[in-house]
Amino acid sequence: MFERDYFMRMIGQMAQVMGQMMGLRKERKQEEALLVIDDLFNQQFRMNAKLIRSLSDADLVRIMTTNGVVETANLHAIALLMKEEAEILDELGRPDQSYISRLKAFHLFIRLSLLDAPALLRTPSEEAADLAVKLNVYELPAATKLLMFEWYEADKRYDQAENVLHELLEDGEVQGGEADEFYRRLLLLPDELLSGGGLPRGEVIEGRKRILMDKEGLGAE
Repeated sequence: MFERDYFMRMIGQMAQVMGQMMGLRKERKQEEALLVIDDLFNQQFRMNAKLIRSLSDADLVRIMTTNGVVETANLHAIALLMKEEAEILDELGRPDQSYISRLKAFHLFIRLSLLDAPALLRTPSEEAADLAVKLNVYELPAATKLLMFEWYEADKRYDQAENVLHELLEDGEVQGGEADEFYRRLLLLPDELLSGGGLPRGEVIEGRKRILMDKEGLGAE
């Protein structure tokens, strides 16, 4: 009951904060909006804003885990604030800083989606999908691509998972055996699920054939 009440309070608080941010941005008070975000970080999450920004997404998940239970509402709120921060930094002409905030928010939303966390204002997967579009212009780090690959597969977007997998193979971040395992997992799924995920069974079979041929070619060398 307490967790449910806390979650509902967080939804109300974040809806209010997002409205406040929108108002400040419309009034061109971006610096003031950034201060509001700092204040929220300092007051709400038992950590100061500087520490939250310095920690990795994985570290934030660990810190927000108590007795094996992840405090998803807090993580979702942090991700929302970082997403908003990135938009404000863009408006202030600070693309390098906005990229850092946006990327961390992206990682957090993906992790929340993989945890099947409930929606705050929207589902974590919907939030992550928005950020994926924004980040599409960048060459993303390997750690981000690995998270995206896991997320797309879990989200049943198999065609997009395959696209990221090919990038990871080209980058040398995964090996042929791991790619083969991906296709083998897909072959266990029903045809309608594969088609719905943009990767019909025939394409899965062809993809696996290419991976096996590549592995054999490397072995021959």
